[in-house]
Amino acid sequence: MRFHMRGYRSLVGGLLAVLVLFGGPVHAGIEKGANAFLKSLVDQAVQSLTEADTPRPERIKKFRSMFRENFAVRSISKFVLGRNWRRASDAERNEYMILFEDLMVVTYVDRFQRYAGESLKIKKTRVDTESIATVFSEIERPYGAKPIRVDWRVGTNGTIYKLLDVIVEGTSLSNTLRSEFGSIVRRERNQIGGLLEVLREKTLALKAEDN
Repeated sequence: MRFHMRGYRSLVGGLLAVLVLFGGPVHAGIEKGANAFLKSLVDQAVQSLTEADTPRPERIKKFRSMFRENFAVRSISKFVLGRNWRRASDAERNEYMILFEDLMVVTYVDRFQRYAGESLKIKKTRVDTESIATVFSEIERPYGAKPIRVDWRVGTNGTIYKLLDVIVEGTSLSNTLRSEFGSIVRRERNQIGGLLEVLREKTLALKAEDN
């Protein structure tokens, strides 16, 4: 999939703009901090989301809180919508943010559930800039199956860490959604309302799975 460098810079810049509000110097411990952040996030997810007897609505509720706390939600959602963000009205942006969060939360909840009982092993961490690192990991599979490679893009101001993107087997979730959303907007004659209608239908279908 083609990498959208301009859009990714916008994503990173948006995250840093948010982090600056909290102050605090960026320090050289990003590698250690990114590892600790990711381990804590995964541990929380495993403990609260993979128990077989926890109802799906309860798992969704728990992960929504984790998502808001640990992901750069606004920056990711703007990156995914791309240039269409500037074309959207305030009302369209507000609804899009709500629908985007619903889609992301359910996607991750179901993914964690599929990996229940499997362990994540951090292989290495690459410091990309003074405020961004990539944590490389593998999800170990049973019965000799090939591990699943998962890379995590983490941003920080030295105090607060946020997840920028998840890359599974070389495929970026943010870039995949950006491509899909862009295709939907073009199909709907460049109308943001067309994308919102598709997202409404999708989220309603996902919620119906709880019934």
